[in-house]
Amino acid sequence: MTGGLTFCQYIPGGTDFDLKGLEHEKGKRFRRNRKIYSIMANTNKGTIGVTTENIFPVIKKFLYSDHEIFLRELIANAVDATQKMKALASSGDFKGELGDLSVRVELDADARTLKIIDRGIGMTEEEVDKYINQIAFSSAGEFLEKYKDQISSIIGHFGLGFYSAFMVADKVTIDTLSWKDGAKAVRWSCDGSPEYEISESDKTDRGSVITLYIGEEEKEFAEKGKIQYLLDKYCKFMPVPIVFGKEQEWKDGKYVDTDKDNIVNKTEPLWTRKPSDLKEKDYMDFYKALYPMQEEPLFYIHLNVDYPFHLTGILYFPKIKDRMELTRNKIQLYCNQMFVTDSVENIVPDFLTLLHGVIDSPDIPLNVSRSYLQSDANVKKISGYITRKVADRLEEIFKNEREALESKWDNLKLFIEYGMLSDEKFCERAMKFCLLKNTDNKYFSIDDYRKAIESEQTDKDKKVVFLYATDAVAQYPYVEAAKKKGYDVLLMDCQLDAHFVNLLETKVENSRFARVDSDNIDNLIPKEERIRPEMSEQDKSDLDAIFRSLLPAENNYYVTEENLGENAAPILITQSEFMRRYRDMSSLGGGMNFYSEMPESYNITVNMQNPLILKVMAAKAEAFAGKETVDPVAELPKDATEDQKKEAQARKDEAVNARNAELKEFAAGNEILKQVTDLALLSNGMLKGKELYDFISRSEQVIADAYLK
Repeated sequence: MTGGLTFCQYIPGGTDFDLKGLEHEKGKRFRRNRKIYSIMANTNKGTIGVTTENIFPVIKKFLYSDHEIFLRELIANAVDATQKMKALASSGDFKGELGDLSVRVELDADARTLKIIDRGIGMTEEEVDKYINQIAFSSAGEFLEKYKDQISSIIGHFGLGFYSAFMVADKVTIDTLSWKDGAKAVRWSCDGSPEYEISESDKTDRGSVITLYIGEEEKEFAEKGKIQYLLDKYCKFMPVPIVFGKEQEWKDGKYVDTDKDNIVNKTEPLWTRKPSDLKEKDYMDFYKALYPMQEEPLFYIHLNVDYPFHLTGILYFPKIKDRMELTRNKIQLYCNQMFVTDSVENIVPDFLTLLHGVIDSPDIPLNVSRSYLQSDANVKKISGYITRKVADRLEEIFKNEREALESKWDNLKLFIEYGMLSDEKFCERAMKFCLLKNTDNKYFSIDDYRKAIESEQTDKDKKVVFLYATDAVAQYPYVEAAKKKGYDVLLMDCQLDAHFVNLLETKVENSRFARVDSDNIDNLIPKEERIRPEMSEQDKSDLDAIFRSLLPAENNYYVTEENLGENAAPILITQSEFMRRYRDMSSLGGGMNFYSEMPESYNITVNMQNPLILKVMAAKAEAFAGKETVDPVAELPKDATEDQKKEAQARKDEAVNARNAELKEFAAGNEILKQVTDLALLSNGMLKGKELYDFISRSEQVIADAYLK
């Protein structure tokens, strides 16, 4: 077969054949020099080269998680072939006319055929065999090596992506003609099995036509609306015009086709343009195009870096009015203008997934479906770059547009706090521009606020106390009590503030945070050691029993006595900073459900200097004069037996229970006690149902007695 190789094609694999009499028989295979050859004919048959016998069904059925992406893959190949054609022309390798370089998508719903047509570089029979029949080979490597200075314009390549077509098609054909002089048109056909056919094609124009014969089970992909949806989703920003049908106009009561091609994409999206060429309106219009139902964003960031990786994009800070509006996956990821995914958790830090916008990078590694991101060093670099750019932009606004930042802070606060809590590097930067808002609606940087309060709000242990309220209306009495002392109170009403307060305590030296209603104001910022009231153990025990009898039984209470001054409230009901903070944190998750499951605990502070409490104590002393209890346990001799101890303890418990019953009766009959206790409950939102009704009725009677008698 000297010189016969010009008429032969090498076939990988196969069985041995006798050469005799076969060398000039078309369509027959033969072995020479341990290789299988086939004489070129109108039709050649072969087996797709795969590493294992059953890999093709796996590719067809399971390789791709989403059947929709077949169209993206095929159009990406067509765009890639077109971009390569442009590269050949610009390098001078191709000297002919480029002509129309749009990629056309044609659908015949009745025949259930879908065509993707391009006028790119096309393929020779050898290239078809190499890049289509030999799965996992790709033309990209060698092409990019030759035209590496133009790789930014190349999207993808033939390879496994092509075989996504078989997820929806029972049969696929390729009609292709290479750009090379003297090339012959080739038709490749496959029915979804490893068997294929190659024959001559009647194609006369450069490029490729891929025809999909849509299967019965996937017939939705033969509907015009479905194809239009996929083109809008995946192809609306591809760098080559994508044509699908004709533009329509309303005529005679219905939509009719015009003569104008329907181009589904914009080839130069905003992020590919220079920021210096754009105006504020351009960014806002682009945002509306991406998110038509959203309000205008607060700020935007234009990303543009070409070393050590390539990255472009535009990120927007959305306006969040309602906590329920918090949504992720609003950032769209593109690869050279081809949509990949809106799940960018592995590309940007977690807190930045709250942003909206577009990121485009050819350096983000993707699997064959381009649907899932792989862990890679470049990904970490890109993530760090985006975080740094966001911090740079916010710091720039803080320095140059402080009023604008303050006016939008309530919408930005949740995003900033989330970032500071979840990303240490961002936190370090944000400590400079993070703002704190007080109950008078004034804004401060963290450092400026500390300087503003430290002269008045430093306790006896030299710690600066940051007072805060979570609800300025509900906690108004406590806020006012603090202000009367000359203190300032922050408003921390963000859903992350319970966690954020913990963070600030670790970042701001010699400081602590205290919720304004977590204790008496003098105890929140103690200036000196407090002098406790002098009381007998009996009186302390009696007070505890009295107030427990008047308070809702489902909670835990800790009754303490304090000297708060005669003008201070008679009773103060508070909840400790520790319990409040960790309950708030548990409501957001984070492994703290233990605290949310515990019963509510409250501190009951009785002001022993208040005239009403003094009157109550006097009434109690009169009612229980001569009724001091004796402790049988304390009177036991040292050598008492265990039975004697048990008997004494039983008598003691009986005496205590009897006295508590009398104290309960006393409390129920003392109008002052009942009124001041209900007032304290009311101020904390704890007075409900019958108790609230009785309080109102009693208050009405008190008013009537005071003014009508």
